[in-house]
Amino acid sequence: MAEAKPNTQDDTEIEAQEPQNEDFQQAEPLSALEQELATLQAERDEMRDRMIRALADAENSRKRAEKDRRDAQLYGGARIARDMLPVYDNLARALSAANEETRAAATGLVEGVELTLRELTNILNKHGVERISPEVGEMFDPHLHQAMFEAPVPETRAGQIIQVMAEGFRLHDQLLRPAQVGVSSTPAG
Repeated sequence: MAEAKPNTQDDTEIEAQEPQNEDFQQAEPLSALEQELATLQAERDEMRDRMIRALADAENSRKRAEKDRRDAQLYGGARIARDMLPVYDNLARALSAANEETRAAATGLVEGVELTLRELTNILNKHGVERISPEVGEMFDPHLHQAMFEAPVPETRAGQIIQVMAEGFRLHDQLLRPAQVGVSSTPAG
């Protein structure tokens, strides 16, 4: 019977060793599963980040396209409007050059030029082009005016408009051409 005890101890040791072996074998697959889970979670997070960035890029592209469409609608005619400004200038010059004698002698011609200038002005206004007509005595605004010359003029302040050489034009809020003006350089005093 003494022999049974050592066998029992060996059996106990074997039984004790077997669960340790099973824990060790189970621990290894769990760590592999945990590793795989961590890898999959990292991939998921990366894919989520990519998706969010792709959605943001798509939204930005949509907004940019919408802005480009609005700008094209508002400012698409800027080039042709800018090209028509010399026609306006020439018609206005022709009318200002006509004195009373010329008006009396060529009434039909002067009326035709006036009607053409009025029609051109109406068309430009219809498409959002507005005139910038500064008055003598107004202050120079570099956002709307272009100083063609400076001259000291008595009884004026520096920066006052002393002569208007050509009207300016803008399309909505975009400047097509600044008004060309002469500016006083008389120092305040």
